Amino acid sequence: MSPQGVLGPSNPPPGGAVGAGRPAASWRRYLGDLALAGENLAAQKVRTALTALGMIFGVGAVIGMLAIGAGARQQSLEMIARMGLHNLLVNSIPATSQAQLQRRRRLSHGLDDSDLRVLQADVPSVRWISPRREMRPQGLLPAPSGPLPEVLGVVPAYARIHGLRLASGRFFDATDQAAGAAVCVLGSAAKVELLGYGPALGKYLKFNSAWWRVVGVLRQQAQLPGSGGADLNDAIYTPISAFQYRVWDANFSFKDPLDGIDIALGSSANVTRAAAVARAILNSTHHGVADFRVVVPAALLAEQARTQRIFTLVMVAIAAISLLVGGIGIMNIVLATVLERTREIGVRRATGATRGDILRQFLIESVLISFTGGAIGVGFGVALSRLIAWAAGWETIVNGGSIAIAFGVSVAVGVIFGLYPARQAARIHPIDALRYE
Repeated sequence: MSPQGVLGPSNPPPGGAVGAGRPAASWRRYLGDLALAGENLAAQKVRTALTALGMIFGVGAVIGMLAIGAGARQQSLEMIARMGLHNLLVNSIPATSQAQLQRRRRLSHGLDDSDLRVLQADVPSVRWISPRREMRPQGLLPAPSGPLPEVLGVVPAYARIHGLRLASGRFFDATDQAAGAAVCVLGSAAKVELLGYGPALGKYLKFNSAWWRVVGVLRQQAQLPGSGGADLNDAIYTPISAFQYRVWDANFSFKDPLDGIDIALGSSANVTRAAAVARAILNSTHHGVADFRVVVPAALLAEQARTQRIFTLVMVAIAAISLLVGGIGIMNIVLATVLERTREIGVRRATGATRGDILRQFLIESVLISFTGGAIGVGFGVALSRLIAWAAGWETIVNGGSIAIAFGVSVAVGVIFGLYPARQAARIHPIDALRYE
């Protein structure tokens, strides 16, 4: 680079324009330093590009991890909204052997209809309540290509408790329940497995030697953790009255009369207090036998959200290491540049450039690398989040906050890791710099 190109920005404005033109001269000086930094970096294209890669990957990884975390939080919020903040699930714990079942029966009758009536009467603010029976059918026609779906025997209120949404047809009603009608509603996954993608209403299924008419098909539902193991989408729903009289369960010998009781509380109810009341009632009626579990879905979802936050923080911390490595790369390249341009520094100092001018020149170069790498990294991060969503089927959300955080950190890394080499360059003595070979 010619001495004139290097020295230009450091020359003071002439004569009487010093005071009046100081702001304009200052801006011209900074613009000149920026142009000079760009020229110096462009002269070493490969080195600059390799140095910027650390910032590109670091910013992209941070944005991608934050997008995964934001998507997981959004899914949790949607699940809470669909499944309800005021639900309680009482799940039976089946015995593992005949001996254990006999020990239990000396004190506890297991989860049954009497518990259903007591909970409905004594738990405060019960809005809807449904008993639940679950079973894997012994053979199914049409035969699915994968595992057999779960069969659930419930009452019509179950649909309101869990916010089940219909894609077509209807859910069975009180008339079907009273008559023990052999009708069923299919979850979205079960419908595709059994009847394909065509119409399902009015068709028949056969399991456990009984024929069932399809009256409804559900939309895709959010899966509720701790819901007794049943997948809401891969399930066949029947009236519990028909289930009890028409279905034989091969595993019923070790199970309680009911597999669960699902409760929806009023909007003003205290879910924690209601859960404590339900546990106290069942501990009393079961005489302290631990053959049931009371699940609060809102608490499970809150715990899931905490786990997701921890996972996101860990992943972001791992991704941030790429930014740290990128910063070290910037420091390394600027230090090497200082050694290569020691004679140029001596010429600038000998012709009037101050230490501040030298420091600013090299600091602008490091910030320019991190700024450019961060800008490209933002695009890479957005593309990465979309690729993850497409390949893994995870919902990802890129918001302005994650972009601002990742880009701001990348620029800060450029300033922090570029400051030391710039100060080293500014401290070089002009005489020693001119003698340097």
